[in-house]
Amino acid sequence: MKTFEELFEELSKKAAAGDPNSGTVKELNKGTHFIGKKIVEEAAEVWMAAKFETDDDTALEISQLLYHLQVMMIDQKLTLEDIYKKL
Repeated sequence: MKTFEELFEELSKKAAAGDPNSGTVKELNKGTHFIGKKIVEEAAEVWMAAKFETDDDTALEISQLLYHLQVMMIDQKLTLEDIYKKL
């Protein structure tokens, strides 16, 4: 188990390392449009899981949405502090 902050640190390190085998790096290389589509897809899956599936399924979909949101943050060079200021 990891926190939102720990995930962001992990993904940031993967992005900085640029490992071509990293799913995070592959997604970043596909660009903002691709990442945005993943966010929309995952948001829909959260909604559908919440409506029709188990709490565990919903939690999984939310975790995947958070992952793609953090990839977008890295793509846009946003920090956690940038986001926390808006909460």
